Amino acid sequence: MRFSLRMGVCALGLASVIAAVPPMAASAQEDLTVLPPIPEDYTPQFTGWGEPDLRGVWPIDHLNGLPLQRTEEQGNRVFLNEQELAERQERIDRLAGRYAAEDSEDKIGQGHWVEMGVPNRRTSLLVEPTNGRLPEMTEEGKRRSALMRSSWRRGQTFDWLTDFDSWDRCITRGLPASMMPMMYNNGLRIFQAPGLVAIQMEMIHEVRIIPTDGRATIPSQIHNWIGESRGHWENGNTLVVETDHFRPGPSATNIVTSGSPPENDTPISTEAKLTERFTMTGPDSIVYESHWEDPVIFTAPWGTRLDWKRDSDYQFFEYACHEGNVQPRNYISASRAQRAQEAAADDGGE
Repeated sequence: MRFSLRMGVCALGLASVIAAVPPMAASAQEDLTVLPPIPEDYTPQFTGWGEPDLRGVWPIDHLNGLPLQRTEEQGNRVFLNEQELAERQERIDRLAGRYAAEDSEDKIGQGHWVEMGVPNRRTSLLVEPTNGRLPEMTEEGKRRSALMRSSWRRGQTFDWLTDFDSWDRCITRGLPASMMPMMYNNGLRIFQAPGLVAIQMEMIHEVRIIPTDGRATIPSQIHNWIGESRGHWENGNTLVVETDHFRPGPSATNIVTSGSPPENDTPISTEAKLTERFTMTGPDSIVYESHWEDPVIFTAPWGTRLDWKRDSDYQFFEYACHEGNVQPRNYISASRAQRAQEAAADDGGE
């Protein structure tokens, strides 16, 4: 169990399983490689100052279990076939059943922490490139990846805070990782004011501030953990957000998103740029698109498409994790003790 898990979430169990997703039935698609275009004919409600009204709670827990990347065997298929869908249903049912199984044994384990989503026919969150897989890293990207440190890195030792990533230290999951579904804390809440949109993220209790009033961006030498965002409106129902000025450190992908690289070692450079589109397609639905460019790290851009569903009953819970958390100290103490024990054993064997 990760040390950053929130307290008091156990009672939620698998409440998110009942979340609904917009139907995307593969049976209606003769070609499983074709993703339907995003509807553009919806006219949303408007705020008192004349902007499309996106305000509300938009949790993405229903997407948990939909992998970031598809398998190589699935090729360019954006939808599962019937057999694959049945297998995904069986897997999610099995994992969701851990909550009841633990209750019956009077235990609390991963079944009480991990919130499973609803089976989805999509093969991957990634829609760019067309194979639904992360593109190859550049040689510089591979070099930087090898230097990254995290509690998720296999075989790693711990001696100081620099041996942990920004998520370990409860600072940030970074972007675009924070906008992807995860095992828990999937809440996203949108606030608006004249010339401003704010997105509150349940995990790490961060808030993205997005000016939409045309103001200039910050000086180029300033870099932030989640970058610097500027937004504008298109077509009367789409918020377009462009974010740059990223500070290297967080991983662009995160292990708690299914199908992600497992060691939180996807670097971010200061040249990275994230472009997002939030399109209202109904009174309670948004299609969210992301496009990630980082030419220092990747040989090509990559991007996702997610279907959001408004859920006004979803409650945010405290993310009981903060920088200074005692667990990094415990990791360090345990790592040093283990190495001392191994060294003593080696000396005794000579």
